[in-house]
Amino acid sequence: MAQVKRVKKSSPLRTLLNPKRIFITIALGLGVAAYLLYSELDPKALRAIEFTGNSVLWIGIAVFAAVCREVGYMYRLRVLSDQRISWRNSFDAIMLWEFSSSITPSVVGGSGIAIFILSKEKLSVGRSTSIVMITAFLDELFYVLMVPLLFTIVGTGLLFPEGISSWPVLGMELGIMQAFWVGYGFIIFLISIIMYGIFISPERFKMLLIRVFSTRLLKRWLRKAYRTGDEIITTSVEMKGKPFVFWVRAFGATALSWTARFLVANFILMAFLNLSFNENLIVLSRQLVMWVIMLISPTPGSAGVAEFAFAEFFDGIVPLGLVAGIAFLWRVLTFYPYLFLGAIILPKWIQRVYLGRKFIKFRNPLTPRKNL
Repeated sequence: MAQVKRVKKSSPLRTLLNPKRIFITIALGLGVAAYLLYSELDPKALRAIEFTGNSVLWIGIAVFAAVCREVGYMYRLRVLSDQRISWRNSFDAIMLWEFSSSITPSVVGGSGIAIFILSKEKLSVGRSTSIVMITAFLDELFYVLMVPLLFTIVGTGLLFPEGISSWPVLGMELGIMQAFWVGYGFIIFLISIIMYGIFISPERFKMLLIRVFSTRLLKRWLRKAYRTGDEIITTSVEMKGKPFVFWVRAFGATALSWTARFLVANFILMAFLNLSFNENLIVLSRQLVMWVIMLISPTPGSAGVAEFAFAEFFDGIVPLGLVAGIAFLWRVLTFYPYLFLGAIILPKWIQRVYLGRKFIKFRNPLTPRKNL
């Protein structure tokens, strides 16, 4: 009989198979949602809502936008992999990528697991690393460009909710506006580093990185600095020389995905409220602010934090007593499906990527497990 292949303790696969992460994430999100619903949901306001055919239409459009988000991600993955990953396998990879992001803290991210997932789709580790890094670069680039565009149109006076007096950032309590600009500044700094490292001088970037992490204070992360420098060089080699149309397609898919992602909330609100065009722009712009707040969340997939932030950010737009319910519906469409889809897809994906072997030891992450 073929030998059973066991999962190493340090393997990213072990993270994906850990049911505790899933249950903790669901418990955090549903716990905060239940608290908000209990404390803020107003039965009178709920009865005043007319659920009409128009409501069904807008919710259907919101679902369609959520699907467009994933289709954009799938198309971008095919573009960045030079069509080496089929549409079917792209679906698995993106769903598991979203799944890993949902069960890891937002401040940590799931890039390491994403590289592992792509490397199992018959891509080299170098190409997988390049795709993940360029994906991060395109995501941050879209965000950096969208913020000044929408803020110029809407202005900053209506973008920061008054209900949040402070927000923790790196151990400090900052005002919501200060927290946003600190986060936005960090994103600009990050994207500048990626641009310099990938497109200008990856070798010099690696040497600078090693010098910085050779200091006594940062020396314990020196090995990771070497690895990051090598990844930047690999990405540069992979991506330099790509034609202009390659970047147009990749960024176009990024713009489609992120625009659809943000518009889900707009469409959900339109199902229950009659928002003007300017009010829709305010909702869209506030989500840009809210996304930075979610980005620095210490909880898996921003569970709990996202529900609370949504309720605070749109408290002045949504009638009193309804914002908690709409926040929950928003997360039902944009977060919880990935937890369940990932858990369903994962066992079949493991079977497929390990050359279809029948004796690979794995189990569904939603079922109890013994030590692997």
